[in-house]
Amino acid sequence: MKIITSLWNLNGVKIIPSFANRKRDSGLLYHAVGPHGVDARAWMRSQEFQIQEGDCGDYWGVAGGSFDVHATKNSNNEWRFDRQGKLMTFNEASEIGRRCWKDSDKEKPGEWNKIDLYVMGDSSIHSVNDSLVMMLFHSRQLNNGKSIPLTKGKIQLQSEGCEVFYRNIKLEPIIKMPNFYRAF
Repeated sequence: MKIITSLWNLNGVKIIPSFANRKRDSGLLYHAVGPHGVDARAWMRSQEFQIQEGDCGDYWGVAGGSFDVHATKNSNNEWRFDRQGKLMTFNEASEIGRRCWKDSDKEKPGEWNKIDLYVMGDSSIHSVNDSLVMMLFHSRQLNNGKSIPLTKGKIQLQSEGCEVFYRNIKLEPIIKMPNFYRAF
């Protein structure tokens, strides 16, 4: 599955008061399974392609979602995607947590941004504005202390209380993974 969408163009959009001092936050949740509300009383267990100002492309394991990512820790104590890094497990039970930051910021503030999510088997790619920002392997979920595959499920478009705009959302079959995946 490949999901393509153009998202947020906030030029001229007034920030609502509750977000005056924080980032506007949303996400594309995929492989969503189980009941609604198991995370933050809203979301299903899933894998998240973070769509948040300055953090678009990050990974977040929602309510037991788990992925392995090549990562290294930076000077801010953040685990970041790094093609040369050690393969690390990110989930809510992991010592390193359930978030992995993208390797670099490819967002265009004030413009429409394009995200591509490629999912094939138990692997995923997060792309922002046609640039690879995250590669994830061995999709699974923690369920009653057991790790089981998580390779299918629903899609959720997330909004965490602030405006977000989507357009041109498409679902397409994947014939082959993009070139930047094969180069890894």
